[in-house]
Amino acid sequence: MQSILELTADGSHTLYIPSMDEHYHSVNGAIQESVHVYIEAGLNQCNKPHVNVLEFGFGTGLNVLLTFREAQRRQFSVSYTALEKYPLPETLTGCLNYGRALNLPEVFEQLHTSVWNEPVEITPFFSLQKIETDFLHYNFPACSDVVFYDAFAPDKQPEAWSQTLFDKIRERMYPHGILTTYCAKGNVRRMLQHAGFVVERIPGPPGKREMLRGRC
Repeated sequence: MQSILELTADGSHTLYIPSMDEHYHSVNGAIQESVHVYIEAGLNQCNKPHVNVLEFGFGTGLNVLLTFREAQRRQFSVSYTALEKYPLPETLTGCLNYGRALNLPEVFEQLHTSVWNEPVEITPFFSLQKIETDFLHYNFPACSDVVFYDAFAPDKQPEAWSQTLFDKIRERMYPHGILTTYCAKGNVRRMLQHAGFVVERIPGPPGKREMLRGRC
């Protein structure tokens, strides 16, 4: 898919896909959105000394980088698994400014250049496994503490928002696990509830009134 690099309101990049009329991140601020939705509402709600994170949509790698920064700041360890059906080429990811903006350029490069489908130790406290797969075909070999659900919007990628998938996710989460997503659609909330999550509508990032958080 062709992607166009754009600047968002907080000075960080996003990618626009003309064929889908869809952005990877909010035009109101890519970093700002990801911190709000996935770090503050998700990762920071888990107080374990070791956290297993599962992300649906590796994309630009922004959520991974922000998780690395938070783990470094708070001194906990992370095993991070990211699922992505359409990995971006390094010629494009090399243009993204997240590494410079967060003062972690070498780490951001390593996240993108590390091999796919194998666990990679980024540092002694942070391991990453990027898996090239369709969400529906993932076998969930391990349980998760925190799930970042960052697929494209339901009207753009409807197959990624299904009851079967949410049921699988819920079955493979640890007690007190947390799922966060920028999406606040009623049918997504109902599917999460049907899967067994206790679902909250909470304030969204700038430019978005609400988002969803599910707790086990």
